[in-house]
Amino acid sequence: MQPFLTQTLVYLGAAVISVPIAKRVGLGSVLGYLLAGVAIGPYALSLVGQQADVMRFAEFGVVILLFLIGLEVQPSSLWDMRKAIFGLGGAQVVGTTVAIAGVAVLLGLPWQTAVAVGLVLSMSSTAIVLQTLDEKGLRQGPVGRAAFGVLLLQDLAVIPMFALLPLLATVAPPIHAAAAEGHAASLIGHLPTWAQGLAVLVAVGAVVGGGRYLVRPLFRFIAEARLREIFTAAALLIVVGVASLMQVVGLSPALGAFLAGVVLAESEFRRELETDIEPFRGLLLGLFFITVGAGVDLPLVARQPLTLLALVLGLMSLKFLVMLGLARLFGAPTRAAATVATALAQGGEFAFVLLSFTVGAGVIGAPLAALLTAAVAVSMALTPVAMVLYERVAAAVDAAMPSIEPDTGPFDEGEPDIIIAGFGRFGQITGRLLTANGFRSTVLDSDIEQIELLRRFGRRVHYGDATRLDLLRAAGAEQAKMLIVALDDREKTVELVEKARKAFPDIIILARAWDRRHAYDLLANGADVVERETFEGALALGITALQKLGFRAHRATRAGAFFRRHDRRSFEELRPVYGQEEAYILASRDAAQTMDRLMAADLERMRPGEVGNPWDTASLDEEWRERAQREGAD
Repeated sequence: MQPFLTQTLVYLGAAVISVPIAKRVGLGSVLGYLLAGVAIGPYALSLVGQQADVMRFAEFGVVILLFLIGLEVQPSSLWDMRKAIFGLGGAQVVGTTVAIAGVAVLLGLPWQTAVAVGLVLSMSSTAIVLQTLDEKGLRQGPVGRAAFGVLLLQDLAVIPMFALLPLLATVAPPIHAAAAEGHAASLIGHLPTWAQGLAVLVAVGAVVGGGRYLVRPLFRFIAEARLREIFTAAALLIVVGVASLMQVVGLSPALGAFLAGVVLAESEFRRELETDIEPFRGLLLGLFFITVGAGVDLPLVARQPLTLLALVLGLMSLKFLVMLGLARLFGAPTRAAATVATALAQGGEFAFVLLSFTVGAGVIGAPLAALLTAAVAVSMALTPVAMVLYERVAAAVDAAMPSIEPDTGPFDEGEPDIIIAGFGRFGQITGRLLTANGFRSTVLDSDIEQIELLRRFGRRVHYGDATRLDLLRAAGAEQAKMLIVALDDREKTVELVEKARKAFPDIIILARAWDRRHAYDLLANGADVVERETFEGALALGITALQKLGFRAHRATRAGAFFRRHDRRSFEELRPVYGQEEAYILASRDAAQTMDRLMAADLERMRPGEVGNPWDTASLDEEWRERAQREGAD
């Protein structure tokens, strides 16, 4: 057994070297991880020892992936996807099983073994498919939603498979493998069937009830302490706890994590949870892919290369054709159906668990299971290559076939048009106006008491520090059209504007400013438009005061409009000298004096009862120029 630090060095070194090379040549990070695993595995350079312990740890990356996916899937949208999950997903599992079992029977396998092989190979790799679609910008679109629906149903199907496969036993199970690896951790396997079912329902109820009534108060308590590392620890605790509970009752830990994510999708802490756990997902998924690559039995590949090649190509081709036909049957365009079929053509990580289980249960013999394990691993490794080849072939096919563009437009489901950072007395007014006019917004705020109050009024606000770029990305800033910065903290406002301008150069940034000096700082750091928080309110109050002092409404409004226009022009004129203290003070003083003289002249010209258009800012603009010229000539 190699020392822990030595293994860590090998894994990290392999990833750092292989993944950038794979990305550079257009193969994607997943294939880079898989190739790194093959290189350092026991059948190549043998730089690492047994993979079993590392694989168990790395599989937690799949659990975290499903938790993060659950956070993106609100219960209402999950119901909207019922056709993709139970319709297309159920049809895929049944159709693929029947097709593979039929071919296996023709090759001479007993029907029981053939059905077991069909069930095992009907699974696809959740980690590889979603990661690959992510890299190609397809996961949030119709292709991604269809693929996700099928993958989710496959995870659900694992549960009845564990009950069904032992009924297909045809050989005596090996003594040393009498227990299935997938059920080794279950504490209810010895109970009657009705008791096992009850335990499953209790576990699911505990996850749903705990997510609704216990987790929110816990996160609220932690958020008030403002300790980010404890918030991250609590998030990981939730994921590990739910995964462990599901494993105890014999369910998939990944499925339990997905359920927990769905329950918390409505929480105000959703965005913070995503950004805190995201780094662990990427690291552990990378480790998972490396261990899959290291598990490829190269001696077996060398002994039976043609058999294995035929098995892999036959598996991927058959799954592709079944999925293509089903997707077209469910109304998908040909190009979209082909993309989904290519993405789901490989075997899945659950196949490794199911194959071990079938060997232990006497359903599949050990030699056949070893061959199928190698075929599944190779098919997973070939998925990124298959996607690249498909894209190149698709680019050259009939022009009448519609192309699939990454579904990342701002009006797609779950992607906001606007990010609002800060939802206090200033941000609420802006947000309500935009929402009332049909724009979708994601709101971020770090004041837990304010969030609680707003949620009581039916407003959805996410907890999190908006100055964190990872949080902004999770909120959809890369697709959003606009970022509105309405924070109370003037330093954080400048910091956020500066970071956002560098990270998202195409986004429009509107920012709340405290005063003129703050407004100049924000413009210098990349804001497109600034608005001083008290200016318009104070101006409106001044107009009302003029009316109360005897001005007619149109005259008071005209005076306010003139004052606004002059102030904005002087703001722009003073901007070049901001930062030069003496010059700025002198220029400000001159501007104020000019303003006083122009306003006095305006009042003198406007006689009581004079009728005019109070919103005629064009005439005010011309008037301002003429008066400024006269003032300058005097």
